[in-house]
Amino acid sequence: MRGELLREEARYRWFMGNAAEVVGALSGAGVGYAPHKFRKPLDHVSVDLDVLVRVDDAPRAVKALVRRGFGVAVSEPYTVTLARRGFIVDLYTNPSFAWVVYMDGEGLLRCCVEEMEVGGVRAIALTRGAEVAVAAAHAVYREHAVLLMDCLVAWSWLSGEVWGVAVEHRVEGALEALLGVCSLIGEGYAEAPYKLGPHAVLEALARKVVRDPLPRGTLPNAFRYLARGDVGRRVLARLTRGSYWGRLQLA
Repeated sequence: MRGELLREEARYRWFMGNAAEVVGALSGAGVGYAPHKFRKPLDHVSVDLDVLVRVDDAPRAVKALVRRGFGVAVSEPYTVTLARRGFIVDLYTNPSFAWVVYMDGEGLLRCCVEEMEVGGVRAIALTRGAEVAVAAAHAVYREHAVLLMDCLVAWSWLSGEVWGVAVEHRVEGALEALLGVCSLIGEGYAEAPYKLGPHAVLEALARKVVRDPLPRGTLPNAFRYLARGDVGRRVLARLTRGSYWGRLQLA
């Protein structure tokens, strides 16, 4: 156990050191940015660093990181992925899934940021309330699953601000679904990670598209995305796969 703890502490120092360098580079380049899905109520090492950037600042953000030794691995609508020695940074202009936008990145950067410290470096990040709303939208619309970390974020930081952000960005359906699953997990009726059933995911996506012009306007992008090789088959498999995950069917 001691050896595992030391390895995790080393990974945490490595992750935070890289994150501090990234936000420092973006701040120095005058980029409007905010890490998202980043703030947690406990120390946590993610698989990558997700950063929202203003659309007009995206080219400058990429150049700032390339100057630090990062290379562009993938460039897609709304996302550029860069990597350096195993550390991955995803720059988002808008949170999206299959090239369909489900939250307004510029809107989040306008309404819901504050100063914080990242590895000893002054940085701009999403507020805690915005992080809960973003975590819910990401879990339901993109990952189709609820992690224990999503519940810990919601349980720790649920507030009036959360509901305000959710309503403003029309993700209250995702927030309600997240809280429902987390209630089942908290009461011992389900285990995390919890796989959302295909009906729940499709219903949530349909409700989002009907009520929100942002995903409705970018929905044609999904057909281009699904037309790429075997991407469509992989997405369908992701929606319908079984395994050990629980399933949620929303009424």
